[in-house]
Amino acid sequence: MSPILPDWPLFGFDDDARPALSAARAAGEPAALATIVALDGGGPRPVGTQMVIAGDSVSGFLSGGCLEADVVGHAQAVLEDGVPQRLIYGQGSPWPDIRLLCGARIEVQLERIAPDDPATRRLLELRDAREPAEWISDGERRECAPPAQAPEPWQGAFARTYQPVIRLIVLGGDPTALAIATLGAQAGCETTLVRPMGPVDPPPIPGVAYSRGDPGLALQSIGLDAWTAVAVATHDAETDHAALIVALPSKAFYVGALGARRRVPERRDALERAGVSSEELARLCAPIGLDIGGKAPWEVAVAVMAEITARRYAVN
Repeated sequence: MSPILPDWPLFGFDDDARPALSAARAAGEPAALATIVALDGGGPRPVGTQMVIAGDSVSGFLSGGCLEADVVGHAQAVLEDGVPQRLIYGQGSPWPDIRLLCGARIEVQLERIAPDDPATRRLLELRDAREPAEWISDGERRECAPPAQAPEPWQGAFARTYQPVIRLIVLGGDPTALAIATLGAQAGCETTLVRPMGPVDPPPIPGVAYSRGDPGLALQSIGLDAWTAVAVATHDAETDHAALIVALPSKAFYVGALGARRRVPERRDALERAGVSSEELARLCAPIGLDIGGKAPWEVAVAVMAEITARRYAVN
């Protein structure tokens, strides 16, 4: 069945092609993968942005509504005959009726991904292992490997790097902590709320895992790799301290703590006495979040996610 794009493009919230490719693979269905491989004149989406068309579903977006319907139409032909296509929109396009209001020239590679495609299998294996993956494709031949083991792109091939999904760990149980966890899950983070000795039932927030364990042990159990952000928001000095002495020396790219600015020196002194080095202390974002002026739960959550996003792109 050919998918019909809905009036409200919620499918565009899906910025990672891997879940859609995994779903198609599990269903035994081929998928059409559309990738922006060249861009001239600016545009709403960068080179490497992808869209997946499989069965009656669509995931991701390439331009904000200018060309998605046309890409879906071409995807049906690619799914049927397996012949890859290069689509050009904007200057030099054979479809002048499709206008890009941003003034860009966008080149899209469209290819068929079979359910047993070995490169896709490797891509998903590396995702599950939380390792980066280098994806190289010319539309017909595909390779996928960790970046250090990947071959050089050959003539006509496009390469892009997939990073592990951002993991967000939020400590706390008040409305601010719940707002941070909710926004993190909505933003596509692999989100866990840690509330030591909290209620047995998990919070009623879709996409958020839950732990009632000791803060330090919970963090170690979940894992603190280089794609992990930790937001400490418990309002309990001892719990915050126990979490920070584990999080700050870890590989986590972001560690933030909620609290009054005037209490920061006291918090830093306690952490230093506990053996946290000056280099590790310098990584602490406290008070947590960008200073946008708001103090309500959702305002703090927006500030925290903005700071995490800024740190993420500064690191990666």
